[in-house]
Amino acid sequence: MKATEIKRAVDEGLTVPWMNPGYEVIRGGERDQYFICCMNAGHCSTLTHADGVTLNGVELDFFIAHD
Repeated sequence: MKATEIKRAVDEGLTVPWMNPGYEVIRGGERDQYFICCMNAGHCSTLTHADGVTLNGVELDFFIAHD
């Protein structure tokens, strides 16, 4: 998934994991940014580099979770 697709899915209320269900993309923070968070440990990193486009992960490792 590209950054724009990930952001759109999160904004639509879909769950977007990264690599496995233990890591999830969320939106929040002081500047309303997108983050990849380890749901067990609570550690987060930004979804993209400062350019807002280059992912901090491989596009193929992001997916929409289906319950």
